[in-house]
Amino acid sequence: MAGAALGQIWARKLLPVSWLLCGSRRHDSTSFKAADLQLERTQKPHKKPSPGETLVFGKTFTDHMLMVEWTESKGWSQPRIQPFQNLSLHPACSALHYSLQLFEGMKAFRGSDRQVRLFRPWLNMDRMLRSALRLCLPSFNKAELLECIRRLVEVDKDWVPDSPGASLYVRPLFLGNEPSLGVSRSRRALLVVILCPVSSYFPGDALRPVSLLADPAFIRAWVGGVGDCKLGGNYGPTVFVQQEAKNKGCEQVLWLYGPDHQLTEVGTMNIFIHWTREDGVLELVTPALDGIILPGVVRQSLLDMARTWGEFRVVECKITMKDFLHALDKGRVREVFGSGTACQVCPVNRILYQGQDLHIPTMENGPELILRFQKELRAIQPLDAGLFPLVSLRKYFHSSEPRDLSRERRGSRPGT
Repeated sequence: MAGAALGQIWARKLLPVSWLLCGSRRHDSTSFKAADLQLERTQKPHKKPSPGETLVFGKTFTDHMLMVEWTESKGWSQPRIQPFQNLSLHPACSALHYSLQLFEGMKAFRGSDRQVRLFRPWLNMDRMLRSALRLCLPSFNKAELLECIRRLVEVDKDWVPDSPGASLYVRPLFLGNEPSLGVSRSRRALLVVILCPVSSYFPGDALRPVSLLADPAFIRAWVGGVGDCKLGGNYGPTVFVQQEAKNKGCEQVLWLYGPDHQLTEVGTMNIFIHWTREDGVLELVTPALDGIILPGVVRQSLLDMARTWGEFRVVECKITMKDFLHALDKGRVREVFGSGTACQVCPVNRILYQGQDLHIPTMENGPELILRFQKELRAIQPLDAGLFPLVSLRKYFHSSEPRDLSRERRGSRPGT
C-alpha cells in the first residue's frame, strides 16, 4: 500500500507533459523537429564494453551522436543522428574564445524488464533552455530535443550497461559557433549530444566519504552571475582550486560565499546537511536556489522524496559556517553529503576550514539517511520503476522513426 501511494504521488509530480512545454516558447515555431530527424548508422561499430567491466567516467563513447546546427539566417537545420566523430570548428569560434558554451548531464538506466529509461530528463531540458537564453543562444522546443535524445539512446541502446548502478550518461552540448573574434551574440550555433556508458560511482554497496577544503578565498559563483546555469565557464576555473584541495590532503572543495561564509556547493555537487536544529527539530537542509546554486536534478529528487516521507523538516535556506560550526560543536550534525548526477549521493566526513580540521560524524551515523536515499534511488531508477515514474523510451512519444540514410544509400527503403 505504501509503495502504491508513493507511486501515485510521484506520478502527480513527474508525469505531466506540461513540464516538457514550460518556459519560453517564443521560437517554438522555428525549432527543429524530431519528425525531421535523419539517421546515418555507423559502418564501423566500436567494440562494446564487456559485462561488469569497470568504466572510467567520460572515457568510453557509443557509436553515434546527435547534431543540429543553427544560423540566424536559416534557423535550425534538420536534426541528424550520425556516426560518432570529431567536430570541425573555425579557429575563431566564439565558444573557444569567450566560453559561449553550455552542457547538460543525465542518465539512462536499463530496468529489470530490459527497457531503457531516462531519469527525469525534462528537468534537464528546462535547465538547458534557461542556460541557452542566458548566453543568448537560440531557443528550442524542449519536447523536440528530448524526443531526438530518446531516439539517439534507442539507436545505441545496446550500450546501456546491465550491471547494478551502471548507466548510460547522456551529455548534450550547446555552443556558439560564430567565426569571429568580436564579443557579441553568436549568429551561428551547434547542438550536439553524445553518450557514454559509465560504471557505478560506488562499486558494490560501498560508500566512500570525501574530505573538503573550505577556503573563502575561492568563490565558485556570486549574486548576479551564472551559478544557476550549467555553463562550461563555471567549471574550468575550479580545476585550480581542486588541485589546491588535493595539495592540502582533501578530495573536494566546499564552496563558500559572502562575508558570512555561506555553504553553497561541494565540488560539482549540491550540498545537504541532516541535523537537529536548536529548537530540537530534526531537519534536512540545503541552500536555497538564490541564483548562486545550480538547480540539480538529483537535488530536487531528494527534496521531493524527503517531503513525501514527512518524517523530518525539509528546508531550503542559507547555511553559514558559523551556524554549522555551532551545530557541529553541540553534536547536532548527523550527516553531510553532496548530490549529483555522477555520484547520486556522496558522504562527507571531513572539512578543512581556516586551520581547523573538522571531523563530520556522517559515517558514524550510518549513514542512515544517505543509505536510504541511495537505496531509494537505485530502486526507482533501473531496478523497480513502479515506485518512481521514469520516462520510458516509448512512453510519451509515438512519432515516426527517423530516416535511415545509411540504408537509403545502400538502396533500401526506410523500414525494410
